[in-house]
Amino acid sequence: MRLLIERKPVKVYPDPKRVIARFFFNGSERAVDVIKHVMSLSDLEVFGIISPLLQEYSKRHRNITKILTRHCKKVTVSLKDAGFDYEDLERYQRLLIGSYFTHEYSIESAAFFNPSIVEDPDQSDLVEGEKRVIISFRAVGEGHISSVVFRRALIDRNNDITVIPAGNYIDEAEVIRNAVYNKKLFLKKGADSKIDVEVLDEVGVRLTDKFDYSTLRKIILDSKNLQTDDIRKLEYDKILWLSDTYHEISFSRDTDISDRVIFPISEFERKGIEDARFVKFVKEDGSIVYYATYTAFDGAMIMPKLLQTTDFYDFKISPLHGIGAQNKNLALFPRKINGKYAMMSRIDGCNNYLMYSDKLSVWDNPVKLQTPKYPWEFIQIGNCGSPIETKDGWLVITHGVGPMRRYCLGASLFDLEDPSIEIGRLSEPLVIPNNDEREGYVPNVLYSCGSIIHNGELIIPYGLSDYCSSFAGVSIDILLEKLKTSDSIL
Repeated sequence: MRLLIERKPVKVYPDPKRVIARFFFNGSERAVDVIKHVMSLSDLEVFGIISPLLQEYSKRHRNITKILTRHCKKVTVSLKDAGFDYEDLERYQRLLIGSYFTHEYSIESAAFFNPSIVEDPDQSDLVEGEKRVIISFRAVGEGHISSVVFRRALIDRNNDITVIPAGNYIDEAEVIRNAVYNKKLFLKKGADSKIDVEVLDEVGVRLTDKFDYSTLRKIILDSKNLQTDDIRKLEYDKILWLSDTYHEISFSRDTDISDRVIFPISEFERKGIEDARFVKFVKEDGSIVYYATYTAFDGAMIMPKLLQTTDFYDFKISPLHGIGAQNKNLALFPRKINGKYAMMSRIDGCNNYLMYSDKLSVWDNPVKLQTPKYPWEFIQIGNCGSPIETKDGWLVITHGVGPMRRYCLGASLFDLEDPSIEIGRLSEPLVIPNNDEREGYVPNVLYSCGSIIHNGELIIPYGLSDYCSSFAGVSIDILLEKLKTSDSIL
C-alpha cells in the first residue's frame, strides 16, 4: 500500500493572454527594404499608422514606446545600409520602424509546468503559521521555446495554498554584459560547445588570463573581418554567443514577481531555458542567496547553467564547467557539506550522481549515487529539485520513468554528513498520475523541480502532463519514518 498523499485543490494554469513584445529580425536585406518603405512615408502618414498602434498596444504592454524605440535602435546597422542615421530620425519614425521589428510572443501558450518553490525573501506582515513563497515555472510558447516565469503564493497555518493572480504586463529584463571571464574556463567551455579548436586557440593567444566582454568583442570582430569563408566566420560568432551565456539581468523595481520573465538571451539557449531548480542557499556566514540550476538548449546541445539572486530583481547568470556539468538534473544542496559545495546530477541520463566542489562554477569527479531499482523507474531515475535538510537526513524527491513513459515521483533519504550513504528509498512511488492528471501536452508525466517543508508537511508543487501545475502534500514525519524503514511495500 502506498503512502497517502493529499492532492491540494489548487491548480495553476497557463495564461495565453500573457504576451511579451519581442524584437523580430528576418534578415538584413529585408530589414533595409522595410526601413526604406517607412522612410518614404510622409510625416502625416507615419503618424496616422503609429498613433492607433500606440493606443492599442499600450493597453497590452508597459511603456510600449520605450520598447519600440529600443527595437528601432537594434537595427542601426540596417538603417545605415538604407542610407539613414538613427540620430536623425524623428520620434514617430523611430517608433514606426521599431514596430515593424517587434512581435508579440505568448510565453505560456503551449505548456506550463515543472515548478520549483522557495521561501520569499519578504516574510513581513504575516501571522504565525503563514509563509510567503515564490514559485518558478517552465513556460512554453510558440516554437516550443521555454522561459522561466514566477508566481507568488501564500501558505496559511492549515497549509492551504493561495496563488496570487498574475499581473497583466510582462517585463523583459535589461541585459548587462559586464562579466570578467576566466580564459582557461572560457576556452574549455568553447571546446565543450564544439567550437573550432583552431579558432579558439587563435583567439586565446590574444586574451589575458582575465578579460571582459568589450575586449573579447574587439578581438573577435577584428579576426572575423579578416575571414572570407562564411563557415569560418560562424566559428567566431559562436565565441561571441558563448560570451553571452555569462551576463547579468535586471528587472525594473516597479514590476511584480509575476511580471518578470527570464527569456532565452544567448544563441546557446535560443530553444529554451528548461527546468530551473531554485534553492535557498545559506552561506557559512549565515547570509542568504538564491541559486537555480537550469538547462540551456540550442536545439542540439545542452548547457547546464547557474543563476543567482538575492532579491529576484537582479540575476547573475553563468555556465557551469567540468565533467560533472553535463546533461540535465543538476541540483545544488542548500548549504556546504564539510566545507564544500555539493551537487546532485544525472550526467548519463539515467542515474543519480553526487559531486563536490570548492567552486560553484566547476564540477568534476561525479560519483554514482543511485541507479534504477524498481519497475516504475527502470528507464531512468533523477532528482526533482535540491535536497531538503531534515533532522533525519537529506530528503530528495526523485522522479522515475517506467513503462509507457509514465513519470512518477519518489523519495530517498541520505546521510547528513555523508550524502553518498543512502539511508532509504521508497519502493513504491510517492505520487503517480491519476486519471485527472494524465492528459495534456505530454501525457502521463508528473514532474517537480523543488519542494518545501511547512508546518510539518512536505509540499510538492508538480507539473501534470506538462499542461498545468498543482500541489501535493504529505506529513514529513510519516514520510521520514517510512524512509528509515524502507524497502518494504508502503
